[in-house]
Formats: sequence, structure tokens, C-alpha cells
Amino acid sequence: MPEDRATLLEHYRQMRGELLAAIDGLGDAQMTERSLDGWSVKDHLAHIALWDDLRAGEVARISAGHGSAWRMTGEQDEALNGLAHDLRRDLSLEQVRWELESSGQRLLEALASASAAGLDASRYGEAGLVSRHEAQHTGWIARWRTERGL
Repeated sequence: MPEDRATLLEHYRQMRGELLAAIDGLGDAQMTERSLDGWSVKDHLAHIALWDDLRAGEVARISAGHGSAWRMTGEQDEALNGLAHDLRRDLSLEQVRWELESSGQRLLEALASASAAGLDASRYGEAGLVSRHEAQHTGWIARWRTERGL
């Protein structure tokens, strides 16, 4: 059954707003300090941007009538996340902010123009149509801020 486009768009906009609120007021040093379970806040943002890009591609791909390119095992998902973290770790904070904004916009655009097939959550693999992934990272960042008194 297709998801409601307006609801999906609002879901992703709301999660992004909550993420941006969670990082509001952090300085560059705090954003790049690797003290959040071995990652920096910047690393979390780069990770979210990667998955926004994957998800936007999936929406476009499935909307065009093709199958998911991201059906993975849990082990493959972990390997992809590890590789992506290693590859993006040295990106500048400025670039990561750009990546987050750009990938989020691509996802919203893909959802706004998705076909009925593209709105069918059952057609998706690991980069699912409906995700709480960003909210998980927002929660980890909020917890980290609380623990550090930030």
C-alpha cells in the first residue's frame, strides 16, 4: 500500500528540524570532537547524508519501475557503514554541512516527484522509504549533549 506523500515529506522535514535543533549552538570543535561513541557529531551528519542520498536514489529508481539496489544483510549494512565512515571521516565540517543539506533536499525532491511504486514501502531494501534512522542519531547526539552539559 502506498505511503501518503504529504505525510512522508512532513516526516522527513520534522526529523531534519529535530536534528538541526540538536546540533544548534555547537561550535566547530564540539562538532568535530570524536567523543560520541567514537564518532564526532560531524561523523553522524555525514552518515545521515549518505543514507539520504541512498534513499533518494532508491525513491527515483523504484519510481522508474526498477527494483531496490540496496537489499543487504545486517553484516553488509555494517560493512557499508564502516567503509562510508572511514571514507568520509576527513571531510571538512563545511562540506559535511553541505552534504547534509544537499542530500536532504534531494530526498525531499525525490519524494515529491515519486510515482505510486516509489511510494510503496514494500519495494524497498535497507534504505527504506519510511525510516527513523535520523531520529536515532538525533537521540544519540542529544544524549551526548546532556551528558557533557552542552
